[in-house]
Amino acid sequence: MFESAEIGHVISKSAYREAVPLLRAALLEAQVRLHENKKIPVVVLISGQDGAGKGETINVLYEWMDPRFLATVAFTEPSDEERERPNMWRYWQSLPPKGRIGIFAGSWYSDPIRQRIQGELSLKELDARADQINRFELMLVNEGALVLKFWFHLTKEGQKKRLKELEANPATAWRVTKWNWDRLKTYDKLQDTAGHFLRMTNTSWAPWVVVEGTDDRYRSLTVGKILLEALQKKLDAGIRPDTTVTPMIRVDTDGRNVLTEINLKLKLDDKPYKTELARWQGRLSELVRDERFKNRALVCAFEGADAAGKGGAIRRISAALDARQFQIIPVAAPTEEERNQPYLWRFWRHIPRRGRVAIFDRTWYGRVLVERVEGFCSDNDWLRAYAEINDFEHELADAGIIVVKFWLQISQEEQLKRFKEREKIEFKRFKITQEDWRNREKWATYQHAICDMVERTSTGNAPWTLLEANDKNYARIKILRNLCQRLEAELNGKPNGKLAGSKKLLSK
Repeated sequence: MFESAEIGHVISKSAYREAVPLLRAALLEAQVRLHENKKIPVVVLISGQDGAGKGETINVLYEWMDPRFLATVAFTEPSDEERERPNMWRYWQSLPPKGRIGIFAGSWYSDPIRQRIQGELSLKELDARADQINRFELMLVNEGALVLKFWFHLTKEGQKKRLKELEANPATAWRVTKWNWDRLKTYDKLQDTAGHFLRMTNTSWAPWVVVEGTDDRYRSLTVGKILLEALQKKLDAGIRPDTTVTPMIRVDTDGRNVLTEINLKLKLDDKPYKTELARWQGRLSELVRDERFKNRALVCAFEGADAAGKGGAIRRISAALDARQFQIIPVAAPTEEERNQPYLWRFWRHIPRRGRVAIFDRTWYGRVLVERVEGFCSDNDWLRAYAEINDFEHELADAGIIVVKFWLQISQEEQLKRFKEREKIEFKRFKITQEDWRNREKWATYQHAICDMVERTSTGNAPWTLLEANDKNYARIKILRNLCQRLEAELNGKPNGKLAGSKKLLSK
C-alpha cells in the first residue's frame, strides 16, 4: 500500500505558486456548486502517521476554500457520554449535512488500529471491524455521500526527521510531545496493522489514497487536486450509485404467513388485567432500578397497524418508569435537517446512555414499510435497508443495549371500529386523519411488507414480538410480560435462554 509514497515526491516553490491560484479558484467554484446542489454530503478522512502533515493540510484546505461550508471534527479519546453508547455513535453525530464538507481528523479507523497495536484486538476481530466499516461507508455512499479517505505516509527515518524539524521550530515545537516520540517506537507495528487494515477497507466505493507526507507542497497539491476532481465528477454525475439488489419476490403458496397465524381472538378480562398490570409494571420498575441495568440500556421499538394501540401500550410502560430515566421518541415524516442526513441518522441521535430507556413510537422500519409501499424511496433504498437495519441493531446489541421490538396486529374490522370511535371522541379526533382512511385501501400491500420485514430483520439479538392486539388488555399485558422477561434474561446473562421459574401467564 505504501510503496508509491516512499519515492521522494517533491514540488518546487515555483510550480506550487503557479498551480495554487487556479486550484483554489476551481475548488471554490466546486464548493459553491456543492452548496447550491444540496444533495451531496462530502466526508473527508485525514489519517496517517504523526508528523505527516495532517493538521497542516486541513489548515491549507481552510485557506483555499470557504470555511463557512467546512466543518472539522477531531477525534481523540472518547468522552464519558460517548463511552456509554456504541462505538459509531459519535461519528454519526458528526456527519456533515448535504451540501457541506466534513473533515475528520481521526475517524472510525483510529480506534481499531490503536487497539490492534496494543494487543486489544485479534486479527480476526480487526477484520470484523473492517467488514463493519465497509458496510457503513457503503451505506453513506448509497445515501448520496462522497467519501474520500487520505492516509499520509512517512518512512521511519522520515518520521523521525519530521518530528525533529517540528521540535526545533519555536512555532511548531508545541506539537511534538513525549507521546509522539513514544509512538515512533511502534512504527513497525503501525505499518503492519495500518497496511492490513487499509487493504481490507480499500473498496471501490470508498478507496484509500496514500499520500507521501515528506514535502508539504506536494502533499497539499495532491489532496487539493484529488478533492477537486472527486467533487467535479460527483456533481457532474448527478445520479447517486446504488448497490445492485435483487427484486423482492414474495409467494405465499398456501395463503399462510406470520400474520395469518396470529390468533386475534385472544382476550383478557378487566379483573385479571388489573392484577397483571400491577404485577408487571412493578416488575419492570424493579428491573430498570437493578444495579446491573446501570451498565445496560433499553431500546423499545413499536410498530403496528394504524389504531393498533401503540400509544396506550407505551403509556403503560412509561407509567412504571422514572420520568428522568426514559425518553419517548415519536417518529413522523423527517424534518428538513433529517432529510439532509443518511436515513438512520435521526435514530442514532436518540440512542440512550447506559441506565436509560428510549421508546420509539414508529421506528427505522418506516423505510421498509410506509416508504416502500407509498413509493417515498427507491426500490434500491428499501431493499438494501434490511441489511443496514440489521447492522444498526447489531451495533446496539454489541454495545450492551437491549433491543425489544413489538408489532401490534389487528384485523381490518377492528381497525374500522376504532377509527369510527376516534371520530366520536373529542380528545381522540386528532388521531384520525384522511391518510389513515386512505391507508386502509393498501391493507394487503402493507401486510406483505410486514411479513418481509419480520422475516428479514427478526434476529437473535433483536427478535420481533408479534402481538395479538384486537384486545387491548391482552396486548398490553403481553408487551409488559415479554419486556420484563427479556430484561431479566439479559441481566442474568441468558438473552436466548428460558427464565428460571417463568410462567406462561396468558393462555390461548
